[in-house]
Amino acid sequence: MNLANKITFARIMLIPVFIMLFPIYPEWLINKSAVIQHLDAYGIYYACAVFLLASASDKLDGHIARKYNQITNLGKLLDPLADKLLISAALILMVSQQYIYAWIAFAIIAREFIITGIRMVAASQKIALQADQYGKIKMVFQVIAIAAVMLNNRPFSFFTDVPVDQILLYLALILTLYSGYNYIKNNYRTLKL
Repeated sequence: MNLANKITFARIMLIPVFIMLFPIYPEWLINKSAVIQHLDAYGIYYACAVFLLASASDKLDGHIARKYNQITNLGKLLDPLADKLLISAALILMVSQQYIYAWIAFAIIAREFIITGIRMVAASQKIALQADQYGKIKMVFQVIAIAAVMLNNRPFSFFTDVPVDQILLYLALILTLYSGYNYIKNNYRTLKL
């Protein structure tokens, strides 16, 4: 396994860490452990740091794979899978704590499943479909929006009463849906459906 794939694999391994740090602990457990009490109060910050670290590693593994010619079929499979698992985990956890509406999470996750399905059909036909610029931009907006929502609009709330986190979330949603539409439109004729 090359370095780029190891970084991608490490990103996948950070997802359970992110989930464990996200404060969704039952009351009986919080009352029994000082560590859990600490995580209940500050875990969202740790979870956000792990989420941002995992998200940043996406750029790193892609850069290394291209620079050192380490692009592999395993990497092509694991890299988008890691992104989807990380984003989906964050969205599901945020819905569970009522940080975001369930329909927003559903729309974003559904888009990811649809695009993954199209890629699987393409792969079965020996067709390589490349991610476009809109897909990369939507990923950046998703990461920033999710982090801002997890941090309850910080650091923006220090400067303004505008709910920047919610604005970013809706922008991420729009970009996610548009990039999905654009991806389907651009690749539909390539596939032998």
